[in-house]
Amino acid sequence: MRNFWYVRIFESVIRALAVRGHSIHILAEHDPDPVPQWTAAALALAGDCPNVTIGYARRSIDDEWLDLRVMVRLGRDYLRFLKPQYASTPILATRARARVPAAIAGLAKRGVMTRTTIEAALRMAERAIPEDPEIAAAVAAERPDVVLVTPLLDLGSDQHDVVRTARRLGVPTALCVGSWDHLSSKALIREAPDRVFVWNATQKREAIDLHRVPGDRVVVTGAQCFDQWFDRQPSLPREAFCRNVGLDPSKPHILYVCSALFEGSPNEAEFVTTWIAAVRASHDPALRDAGILVRPHPKRGFEWDAVDLAALPNVSLWPPRASAPMDTVTKSDYFDSMYHSASVVGVNTSALIEAGILGRRVHTILIPEFTENQEGTLHFHYLIDGGLLRVARDMNAHVAQLAESLRGFPTDEHPNRSFIESFVRPRGLHAAATPAFVEAVEQLAGLEPARFHAPRWVPALRAALAPLARRTLGTFAEHESRERRYRDKQHARAERMAALEVQRAAEKARIVEERRLRREAARRERQAGAERDSAARLAAKQHERADKEKQKAERMAQWQRQKRRHAINARLVAYCRRLIKPFSASR
Repeated sequence: MRNFWYVRIFESVIRALAVRGHSIHILAEHDPDPVPQWTAAALALAGDCPNVTIGYARRSIDDEWLDLRVMVRLGRDYLRFLKPQYASTPILATRARARVPAAIAGLAKRGVMTRTTIEAALRMAERAIPEDPEIAAAVAAERPDVVLVTPLLDLGSDQHDVVRTARRLGVPTALCVGSWDHLSSKALIREAPDRVFVWNATQKREAIDLHRVPGDRVVVTGAQCFDQWFDRQPSLPREAFCRNVGLDPSKPHILYVCSALFEGSPNEAEFVTTWIAAVRASHDPALRDAGILVRPHPKRGFEWDAVDLAALPNVSLWPPRASAPMDTVTKSDYFDSMYHSASVVGVNTSALIEAGILGRRVHTILIPEFTENQEGTLHFHYLIDGGLLRVARDMNAHVAQLAESLRGFPTDEHPNRSFIESFVRPRGLHAAATPAFVEAVEQLAGLEPARFHAPRWVPALRAALAPLARRTLGTFAEHESRERRYRDKQHARAERMAALEVQRAAEKARIVEERRLRREAARRERQAGAERDSAARLAAKQHERADKEKQKAERMAQWQRQKRRHAINARLVAYCRRLIKPFSASR
């Protein structure tokens, strides 16, 4: 395996072979693996199966043929995409051109005849260049009965040395096609193995037409990587799942699955926010209020670092940190996401096939900025031609299709049955691919291929190329090595995360400052309010005191008036008595 990512794809086969008593040694190219989650999956598999072991085989940086070998292989892979069948997929040639030696790219511009000559020269040179010594030693040390290789089809892949070593030792070999796009969008099969295990008739045709593999060497097994989804049951009921991911369980939801787009493609997260706005603007009330669950792709999770969907009602990004379904928990979470959805939307990803297996209606919109990832590839058309995808060319038509799917959910019919039977399980909808794959491997072990012997002209050409190999040593391969690219990607991600941390720190500081200012303003307002209340209370007290003084003065004045009236009355009474006193005495 190129790395332990492929454990997820071939786990069912490895487990089945182990159950049948075979010993399996998984040899990966990198030590340590670039993603700890992948290594953990391989270690877990080895822990479950005592007859499964893992190891590493790294190409030798001391090999004097290293740079020239990589240059020749990248050159051949680039010339492949200049052929007429790839005229409609220029992104593939552009991607290969970014890594090819400048001299080969310059010569390739001179026309078809020149390209044919270059191709012949590179083919002879590759035959003359010896295989990597450390990779060859790692394969030979295992003394295998069968060698299975995946994906083999990377640009400039070192895995051709594995096949060459096995052929030299007389060991049967097979290419295990890892994904639905590998034969059409990746590199050449230059060291033809004894068998090529493919999913379906479409891939068999690709192996024959695009890679010139003899038809009797191609074995159609079905897509074993999808067997795990056919009879699986959800780990959570829908209500519990929706509450777990933050969606309203009373309403159906749409699942958006992100894609592993070509490097340099537009940011898919930005498109998703536009897509959500279009769904929310739908005239159909059921669609407008439906839940939306977005699953980031594990290889492009960085696009979501600066995106926050929390403010959007009934919308969730899940899982918050992108991860591949490699273990029991992540597989259950991934399956539940598809199982409980009403329909699934994506640009171009194998998750669309997995959703189709579960009987969900699968939608895509042909987006101009993603043309290279969609109609600009060969494998995307297989989903359209096979009837899996419901395709729209503008957002209004796409939203209308989503509303129609929502109205038709759930249904007792399997809307993707014909596609699944032809593309995923060509032996029958209920015939798993894993047993067929295992049977093909066991039949491969019965072959006795003749040991490969290099042509007689190889030593002379190798001697002629040796000075060129010494001159190019250290000039090309290190820059093109996966280790360097992984380091560059990790460094770029670290820079993005650092910039994001700075942005988050600035945002946090701004929020803290805003809160401080609001608290200060509130404190001043409370203080001003308290002062106003105090002044009002003082004024009220003064007013009350004035009222009391006034009332007291009024009572005093009234008392004075009453006192004067009483005095006047008393004097008047005394005066009247004095007047009448003489009359009383005379009587």
